[in-house]
Amino acid sequence: MTIVRPYGDTTGDGMVQLSFTLPLSSQGQDSKGQDSKGQDSKVAEGAALQLANKMGMDPALVVHSKAMGPDHTFFVVYGRVNHLVDTSKVEVVERDYPLLTPKEVNAAVKQALRRRLVVVGGCIGTDAHTVGIDAILNIKGFAGEKGLEYYRELKVVNLGAQVSVPQLVERARAERADAVLVSQVVTQRDAHLLNTREMSAAFREAYPADERPLLVVGGPRFDETMAGELGVDRVFSRGTTPGEVASFLVHRLVGKDVAA
Repeated sequence: MTIVRPYGDTTGDGMVQLSFTLPLSSQGQDSKGQDSKGQDSKVAEGAALQLANKMGMDPALVVHSKAMGPDHTFFVVYGRVNHLVDTSKVEVVERDYPLLTPKEVNAAVKQALRRRLVVVGGCIGTDAHTVGIDAILNIKGFAGEKGLEYYRELKVVNLGAQVSVPQLVERARAERADAVLVSQVVTQRDAHLLNTREMSAAFREAYPADERPLLVVGGPRFDETMAGELGVDRVFSRGTTPGEVASFLVHRLVGKDVAA
């Protein structure tokens, strides 16, 4: 079956749950001046239902609402949609390289490069969230896998958070980086896309085309199909493990024959 519908209470019932915030107050005041739910709350909930209906949810029910300060309200709406999903038309980025063990990665790098493979990583712009980059680089790793610092034949330089693009380029040049890994968690106003495009443009300007390091970005809001549009070599989304990244680096920098 390639045609599916959402599942809520029973198979194929089309029920979904949606959360959002509206710039509407749900707090009124009683005769004593204390906050209380009143007309404002009814208007806000009515607006939430109107939005849900326009999005194709019918019937829709507000199952939760909470004031977010004096002028905003957070809603959870539960309702039915009639839309179908055709899984045969879903586009995904297939992994086109084998997954290697740390031992295989080390052997491939040592045999092909006869030196350590240099990886420089960090969070660029104002992004101060290092959880993603640390999960990939730090020896503690993620999902039961040790990070790239564990790999004997990899030299890892973790620049941490809030690294400017010029700083990243300068350090990559100083370390003679083979690959640059960037994590972006902050996504307000598409900051992750803007920062990535700025980074890729800076590396294209700073390096001859055949000498530029491999550019890899990752984060929970990235679309893996956007690598070409963003000017990078690979985009990894949430759930990526250190082993996947290490195997990709070997595949692209060492060669398919050696990696196999």
